[in-house]
Amino acid sequence: MIDLYAAPTSNGVRAKIMLDECGLPYTLHRMNLQAGDHKKPEYLKLNPVGAIPTIVDSDGPGGRPVTTAQSVAILTYLAEKTGKFIPADPVKRVALNEALFNVAVDISGALAAAFTLNRAKEPHKPSVDLFGARYTDYLKIWDGRLAKQKHCMGDDVTIVDLALFGVVQRGNQVMPSLTEGLGNLNRWTAEIAARPGVKKGLDFS
Repeated sequence: MIDLYAAPTSNGVRAKIMLDECGLPYTLHRMNLQAGDHKKPEYLKLNPVGAIPTIVDSDGPGGRPVTTAQSVAILTYLAEKTGKFIPADPVKRVALNEALFNVAVDISGALAAAFTLNRAKEPHKPSVDLFGARYTDYLKIWDGRLAKQKHCMGDDVTIVDLALFGVVQRGNQVMPSLTEGLGNLNRWTAEIAARPGVKKGLDFS
């Protein structure tokens, strides 16, 4: 059994979607970030950084329990555990890792900066615009790729799709203007959102 500690942020959504897409049994521990659940001593024992998500897998490699955090690390761990959403071919794995880190570092970082600055008591519009434009520029590249292929890495859904969906879905909730005109990306977003596992993964009720 897997215990998932998460909230419906882009990172939390990634982990929950992956569990539902893989069909793995798990228990959701919904974290109230506004109440500071992620800073409580019992949670900090699992994740000293005090961020979400975190999973605890009682049946890890060799039957040993595993605790891991960071949404993309969780996606990778679950993909390797199940053999789903990740290529076996080592050359394809190199390309997947490059794309995955672009999503995790560049795209997620730009949106997080724009979102945080925009929520400041006195937002600095030039900085918000700078990071918003950076986020959009990255997505324009993906929009071009998705004009030529169905999913992020080709015909098959991979953890790159689930990672990118997590941030784009959140971005569309808080700053939807940043993806206006990106028809291929928006087509792909709708298709991923329609998957049964993704629908279930988005439900934190």
